[in-house]
Amino acid sequence: MPHIDPEELSLLALYGDWLDEEGRQHLSGCDACSAEYAALRRAVDAMKTTPDSSTLEVPGPSVWSGIHRELGLSDAIREDPLGSAAGPTTGTETSKPGINGPSEPEQPAAPPADIRSAKKRPKGWQRRGTWLAVAAAGALVIAGATLWNINQAATPLARAELSPLAQHTATGSATVLESPDGTRTLEVKLSKEEAQGYQEVWLIGTDLTRLISLGIMKSDSGTFPLPADLNLADFPIVDVSDEPLDGNPGHSSVSIVRGSLNS
Repeated sequence: MPHIDPEELSLLALYGDWLDEEGRQHLSGCDACSAEYAALRRAVDAMKTTPDSSTLEVPGPSVWSGIHRELGLSDAIREDPLGSAAGPTTGTETSKPGINGPSEPEQPAAPPADIRSAKKRPKGWQRRGTWLAVAAAGALVIAGATLWNINQAATPLARAELSPLAQHTATGSATVLESPDGTRTLEVKLSKEEAQGYQEVWLIGTDLTRLISLGIMKSDSGTFPLPADLNLADFPIVDVSDEPLDGNPGHSSVSIVRGSLNS
């Protein structure tokens, strides 16, 4: 007997008692068909199971901000799509699974009573079973990706409000974020660019003489890795300077904004 049609395997995974005696005998002795059926069955079982999402937390706005920045998305979708997920619902809105509470999974319809007549139906009807199994697997992948993104969210450690200096008017903020692997970054955001040359981000010591250059910021925002052995208590001042194109690696002494980190 040739291998069982994948569409019939998907129907078997959905409805259970689907194959005739010849098909069941083939399935019990064919490793390839058995492996494919087992994979489809796991997907269907996962779809029927309601996960415990009571302990999940909606990721903070910094998560979407980082995704938006790294992917270079347009300003039209700058707003956090989960920004209102934790708020109360009104009217006839329904709860979102995994955020506001679990929902009852949809169960597949019962199989046709006459298996022989069902097998004579057009192929398009049979493909419905295949797509239901594929949809179940897809839902599992999406749920896993959502949980991974939530678990990978960086933790804010300190923040500074950046105020303008001298003749400048830009304002902004600087946030120290720690990733799950322990690495730290400094995320800087300004209301606008005011540099006549180019912007450079610095950490300055409490004595105002020691400086660490974190790098050049080419727009109104940027993210900069922090040295693993850096003690932020020794360098709590965040500074964005206006640097001329003169080849001098030192600070120009012209600061656009400055602020102190507070945990």
